[in-house]
This record gives sequence, structure tokens and C-alpha cells, in this order.
Amino acid sequence: MFRWPSDRLFLRVVRLCAAVSAAIILVIVAFLVRESLPALRSVGIERFATDPSWHPAAVATEGTFNLLPMLVGTLLAAVGAVLLATPLGIGSALFCRFYAPPLLARPYRMMIELLAGIPSVVYGFWGLVVLVPLIAAIAQPGSSLLAGILILTVMILPTLALVADASIGSVPRDYLRAAAALGLSRWGTIAGVVLPTARSGLLTGIILATMRALGETMAVLMVCGNVVQIPGTLFDPVRTLTANIALEMAYALGDHRSALFVSGLLLMGLVTLLVAAAELVSQPRQFVRQA
Repeated sequence: MFRWPSDRLFLRVVRLCAAVSAAIILVIVAFLVRESLPALRSVGIERFATDPSWHPAAVATEGTFNLLPMLVGTLLAAVGAVLLATPLGIGSALFCRFYAPPLLARPYRMMIELLAGIPSVVYGFWGLVVLVPLIAAIAQPGSSLLAGILILTVMILPTLALVADASIGSVPRDYLRAAAALGLSRWGTIAGVVLPTARSGLLTGIILATMRALGETMAVLMVCGNVVQIPGTLFDPVRTLTANIALEMAYALGDHRSALFVSGLLLMGLVTLLVAAAELVSQPRQFVRQA
């Protein structure tokens, strides 16, 4: 007769899954470090920020490896998208929870979930066909940092909206009843009770959205112009670290190939910092008690 596994067996299975997941991450980090070491040894860390340009395959100059313009492009695109998407995402969640009638809130939430599942290449096509010509009508060439910020805003908005919706939905009902008993208005309840209570979840959502914006490749490759430079305005083309890897990995050799893995290691470091920040803000009470 078939019997369900005991809690002890299930605990071992769960621990095994967790160990395998952690091992996969460690293997990826170790692989990045191993592939980056040739460039870090032969080129040196400081040249990735001080070289005059990014021409790793140039024979006459033995290659130049400045990753700084692409790092700046990556950070500007991600930060700009998060600044635009954060109020939209939180506003969307508040609309669903407090203002939308039930018959509208459910299909609206389903539409946001659908947006989260659209492949990035579809967003890229839309940006290339719609956004870039619109921006080009204002300032040429259209493919620019602004196009990257806008397309990333659309892409991370569902993540922010869904996490914010879950965080606001987890606010205890007793808090809302207490606010109503005190005679607070709907906006007074949101500003004075809901947002402060859901703050850690909202910050976690912002950090997760930032991580997605940093790692996005295909859409930004299609709309940002891919010029290696530090942009002077929002209308200047830029190249992100992820787009640089995708564009050059197919033909890179030697130190050039290894330098692309340094780009990946740099992105991994940024994501690790954001994950650590997410852990801190998601457990504020425990952190305070331990302190």
C-alpha cells in the first residue's frame, strides 16, 4: 500500500534541493572567476577603468579594456527605469487594493501578471518599432539611453506591481479596522498605516526589479544603440554590460573573451550586493532584535 513520505524524509529532500541550488550558484561563480582570471592577470584590474576605450581585439595597441562606459550605461538605464517604475508599480497596487471595484481589480491584476510573462525579445521588438521612432522624432538617432530606460520601465513594472500588491495585501486586517475606528480617511489609512507596514516588502520589490533591470539583455541591446561611450544626455546611444557580452562573445578570443567574463563577474557582484540588501530590508525586525 502506498504511503506518503514522512516529514523527516520530506525534510531531507528539501535540504537536498536547497544544497543543489546553492551548489549551482557556487559553480557559476567559480566558473566566472576561473574564466576571468586570465584577463585579470594579464590586463590588470585598474585598466578596466583607466584604459582610453574598449577595443580589446586591437592589435596595434594590444587592446584596450575600459568597461567603465558600459558599467555607467548599465547603472543609468537600471536606475532610471526603477525611478519611473516604482511610483507606477506602487500606485498600481494601491489602485487594485483600495480604489478599483472588485469586478475590475481581478482582470487588472491578471493583465499585470500577463505582462510579467511576455518574453523580453517581444518588448525589444516593440521598443524598436514604437519607442525608437518616437524618440527619433525628438532627437536623433532614437536608439538611446532614454529608449533603454523606457523599455526597462515597462519590463520591470509588473514585478514591482505584483510584489507591491502582495506586500500591501499582507497588511493585517486589524490595522485597517483600527484605522477605520480612528476615523482615518482612505488616503490617511494608506499613508499612515499601509505603506509604513508594507515598507520592507515594497523595498524588496524595488531591489528585485533593479536586479532584473541590471540583467536584461535582449531588449536593451535592440533599443540602446550599442555605442561604447558615457552618455552626455538621455538621447545619446549607450551599450550595457549585458549587451556587450551578447554582441561580442561569439567571436571573442584570448584576453578579449576573458574580459567579457570580467563583465559577467562585475554584474554578479552587483546582483550579490542587491540580494544582500534585499535580505536586510526584508527582515528589519529580526535585524533590530539581533542588534
